[in-house]
Amino acid sequence: MQTFIAVGRRKNAVARVRITPGTGKRIINNVQMKKYLQRETLEMVVEQPLQELGLSDNFDVYANVYGGGLSGQAGAIRHGLARALVDYDESLRPALKARGFLTRDPRMVERKKSGQPGARKKFQFSKR
Repeated sequence: MQTFIAVGRRKNAVARVRITPGTGKRIINNVQMKKYLQRETLEMVVEQPLQELGLSDNFDVYANVYGGGLSGQAGAIRHGLARALVDYDESLRPALKARGFLTRDPRMVERKKSGQPGARKKFQFSKR
């Protein structure tokens, strides 16, 4: 049985995604996807590449993910899943690329600056 492996990233999350031809199992960090992600919207995010191609029940997805929060982790899994699907079949690339699943989202949290309460927020200005 062939296995296709890819890495996906989003915010501070990194996901190693393995797909194998199968019946539609979704395992994240050795836990069922529904139990791990806890929100339907995040499950939908993870499923998007497979839904778009109509391959939902054709693959088992196993992901190890760390860093960031649940939202970033779901995005990282989606990115890794799309890359793994391209490894599986190069002809799927145009469809996935058109939907933006192969693009690494570069947005990161801006760092807090010294002398300020946050990244952008400033303390109230007083003239006198």
